[in-house]
Amino acid sequence: MAAQVTFGVASNGGPREVTISYERAGTGEPLLLLHGIGHHRQAWDPVFEILAAEHDVIAVDLPGFGRSPALPEGLAYGLGTVVPALGALCEALGIDRPHVAGNSLGGLLALELGREKLVRSVTALSPAGFWTPAERRYAFSTLLAMRQGARVLPLSAIERLSGSAVGRTALTSTIYHRPWRRSPEAVVAETLALRDATGFGETLAAGRDVLFKDDVPDLPVTVAWGTHDRLLLRRQGIRAKHTLPGARLIRLPGCGHVPMNDDPALVSRVILDTCRR
Repeated sequence: MAAQVTFGVASNGGPREVTISYERAGTGEPLLLLHGIGHHRQAWDPVFEILAAEHDVIAVDLPGFGRSPALPEGLAYGLGTVVPALGALCEALGIDRPHVAGNSLGGLLALELGREKLVRSVTALSPAGFWTPAERRYAFSTLLAMRQGARVLPLSAIERLSGSAVGRTALTSTIYHRPWRRSPEAVVAETLALRDATGFGETLAAGRDVLFKDDVPDLPVTVAWGTHDRLLLRRQGIRAKHTLPGARLIRLPGCGHVPMNDDPALVSRVILDTCRR
């Protein structure tokens, strides 16, 4: 069941209240799950119950995505705001240094949480921030095209397309290598999440100058990349390994940019192995 929590975050104009929607299940050491830009916490549905068999799992809608409202006036969407907000979220939920797994934008946030020593381990699935300028421009233009497509399609067209494997492929093949595995209901929901994300534009703008350049020492870190990632090309994983020499770099065969749907068992194993380290 979804829940919400509201907590204070510091800003130059004084404290601001941030509200986060999340789903929580399981027992054990806490594990925080962070989705990518334009997505929502349901991106983790294929692996959520597997992970909850061993962990207290918290899948969140990042601010301005899914059911989480936009950040209040005075708070920007950059890493300098969102990372402390996630730390404050953990405090509000009574979580002490969770493990964290993130995909795309969520992978970048997971690594930043690791760099700030706010977590116990990091699993970053196709994390943002290891691109060249040309690769970043390609990824951003692709994301903008996906967003525009979601905004111009009427709901009836989205539902009709989602009802067939061919239509689901047309809507989601940029992020999934096996888009037909996603249920029609899930594809409708995530297309609407992309269409309605209030934080999309400002988050994308904040990422224009982002490069992850620092090591994350003294923590178990895994960087995993789908071999069929069409958004953040897998060669970026090699750059991640050079930046994070102590991290495991793992290939995810047959997986696209959002690998949880393409191979739930493999992705679950990668996350759980990292947590056990």
